[in-house]
Amino acid sequence: MRALIPISLALVAALAGCGAAAPQAADPAPSLRTEVVGTLPHDTSAFTEGLEIADGSLYESTGISGTSTARYGPPGQAPTHTVSLPYPLFGEGITVLGSTLWQLTWKDGFAIERDARTLAELRRVSYQGEGWGLCHEGNRLVMSNGSDQLTFRDPKTFAETGAVTVHDGGQTFTQLNELECAGGAVYANVWQTDEILRIDPGSGRVTGRIDASGLLTDAQRAQADVLNGIAAVPGTDEFLLTGKYWPTLFQVKFVPVA
Repeated sequence: MRALIPISLALVAALAGCGAAAPQAADPAPSLRTEVVGTLPHDTSAFTEGLEIADGSLYESTGISGTSTARYGPPGQAPTHTVSLPYPLFGEGITVLGSTLWQLTWKDGFAIERDARTLAELRRVSYQGEGWGLCHEGNRLVMSNGSDQLTFRDPKTFAETGAVTVHDGGQTFTQLNELECAGGAVYANVWQTDEILRIDPGSGRVTGRIDASGLLTDAQRAQADVLNGIAAVPGTDEFLLTGKYWPTLFQVKFVPVA
């Protein structure tokens, strides 16, 4: 296992390259697995809900009413900036778009717009239903709510602009949770599982099913909760993965199952 590479490239590099076409409808989604190429420490008190790298910093949203936060700092180190959500708010997914950070709340019915540098709250925008995962793809936000739908939203107003159903052939997938947009695809963790789906946002078609099991030892699993953090490493084909109360950030590649 090689040492973890420095993470300092701009976020825009992770979002480049949207030209890959989705597979034919009859093609089954390929099976992938994680190949660990490095590790970093992770805060075991963090009930991770959202994870994203922007401008060399690792942004993270944590949940649980009374302890929810938004934070950022160098990957693998203590956050340099942290803000707490007032009780009883329950923090969920986040995404950084330029100078703005959007943070979802679970059942509170609104998203919080923050200054990405200071994390100061700028305003709250209401939405219907629950908030789970969030990322941005091109000039739109992509949001999950635990259903089989990905909802698209305007990054300025947070207004809904469309939606797709996530599917592979005749199968649809619910419990879509933490999201990461990278390389023209949306990666979605299926809650309470070690599976990550790679999704074509244009059609909702699943283009890859990633098995992320086996990252923690049995002893670590006993002290941790579920997988729930996906952050693309800008300028590479690698991702950081972690979970709720996990002790480690795993830098991985998604590779075909042999």
